[in-house]
Amino acid sequence: MEEFLVQISNFGFPIVVSAYLLIRIEKKLADLSYNINELARAIDVLGLRKDS
Repeated sequence: MEEFLVQISNFGFPIVVSAYLLIRIEKKLADLSYNINELARAIDVLGLRKDS
């Protein structure tokens, strides 16, 4: 049982930190995705996109 608690304490912290960081940057990633799509639309409107 003690070994199990040690494993949780060893691996629990990185998981908590990772979850916090993912939640924190989620909105920034959504904004980035939106802006990339807007840029693609602007390029289409200007006729600068070349279709392969």
